[in-house]
Amino acid sequence: MVENSGVLGWFLLNPKTPPFASHKTLFAFLWVAALASLFVWQRNTISGFLVLGGVPVLPPPKLRPVVFCLTEFGGVGDGVTLNTEAFERGVRAISKLADKGGGQLTVPPGRWLTAPFNLTSHMTLFLAPDAVILAIQDEKYWPLMPALPSYGYGREHPGPRYTSLIHGQNLRDVVITGHNGTINGQGQTWWTKYRQKLLNHTRGPLVQILWSSDIVISNITLRDSPFWTLHPYDCKNVTVKNVTILAPVYHAPNTDGIDPDSCEDMLIEDCYISVGDDAIAIKSGWDQYGITYGRPSKNIVIRNLVVQSNVSAGISIGSEMSGGVSNVLVENILVWESRRAMRIKTAPGRGGYVRQITYRNLVFKNVRVGIVIKTDYNEHPGAGYDPKALPILRDIRFINIRGQGVRVPVRIQGSEQIPIRNVTFQDMKVGTTYKKKHIFQCAFVQGQVIGTISPAPCDSFDRYDEQGQLVKHAASQNVTDIDYEI
Repeated sequence: MVENSGVLGWFLLNPKTPPFASHKTLFAFLWVAALASLFVWQRNTISGFLVLGGVPVLPPPKLRPVVFCLTEFGGVGDGVTLNTEAFERGVRAISKLADKGGGQLTVPPGRWLTAPFNLTSHMTLFLAPDAVILAIQDEKYWPLMPALPSYGYGREHPGPRYTSLIHGQNLRDVVITGHNGTINGQGQTWWTKYRQKLLNHTRGPLVQILWSSDIVISNITLRDSPFWTLHPYDCKNVTVKNVTILAPVYHAPNTDGIDPDSCEDMLIEDCYISVGDDAIAIKSGWDQYGITYGRPSKNIVIRNLVVQSNVSAGISIGSEMSGGVSNVLVENILVWESRRAMRIKTAPGRGGYVRQITYRNLVFKNVRVGIVIKTDYNEHPGAGYDPKALPILRDIRFINIRGQGVRVPVRIQGSEQIPIRNVTFQDMKVGTTYKKKHIFQCAFVQGQVIGTISPAPCDSFDRYDEQGQLVKHAASQNVTDIDYEI
């Protein structure tokens, strides 16, 4: 029996769909009525900034001195008229106001069809209630861009890639917010063409911001992206807050929710994400290209999320992590009706490292595999990678893990080439659907368990009591006990 009560307790102990009219109601009940009392959030205030895990939380965006409406630039919100030029004219007007604090472009209620367009610095894109930015589906309207330097070529095809619907690069001080307006990628056509192998270039994300800083994305809905939904690349000081991200949980390939990629000082909080791939995937480049580019993802806080991923994982690190990933805090997360909850994935050839990662206050509901660390995710950009470039995985902590209806709570698959070091489990109680012995699975892992761990851990871990006293040494750290039949 999982020791929880209230709304969260109901969610854990009752199967399938929760009794809420919408994901908004679900999110509000879970976090306001339950998690606020269940989790102890450690917060400190320093010089007016909220600091958690060493990452500063940006203050609310400043009001812009000038506000434009899209209709002032000829926009027509009938869902049919193409508004690309209206968006571009609005952005150009704001670009002339940098020395005055920038400007805001308001998208009023309506359905605003557009091709991809670029943002500018010192800009707020504001979506009013019932405002929907609609992506045009014909790929001839989507410009091609060079491949990202840390990937070598387009993620799905050699050569250039399609741009994102909303794009920005080399920017500072950009806000995308509103009163829960929607950016809709209308990705169904892209998904179909991808499955039928009719595309010659890598699909574009919904929102992609590159080489930029001081970015805030809040209070909007992102849905049905052609590819990854929100992709900040080599950015600093990024906040994503109160964002809903949706795509079908099946047959919407690679619609990751948020993919921080070689990003530094980033906060993701208070979001609901249900998509057709990883809800969140922290990345930092692919094999030799990521190693050469050499930009890690670091200082990232992910907290207070409800996520679902039927085909992949709730929160992933990798597999493209060749620039390194470090100093990540993942806390106060509910993963429900998903294939996996937390996953770290890498392979020979990646190089880089994953270290100083803390997961705490996690709840799994009807998840096939709770915690996965996988070192043979052998997908590569080409034959030129170095198989001797081995990633380093160490200093990973899991604290206060709860769950119900989990098939395999833990599967940590290191290898002789890529052993996993200093993994800690503390206070874990996960109810399982299988009663077999080998549901806490390990291979080539070293670490420790502290206090009560249920189900019982594998023999690769030293065991300590709640007072930190050694109870039992690990029997062997190189035993392979992985069973994919479960």
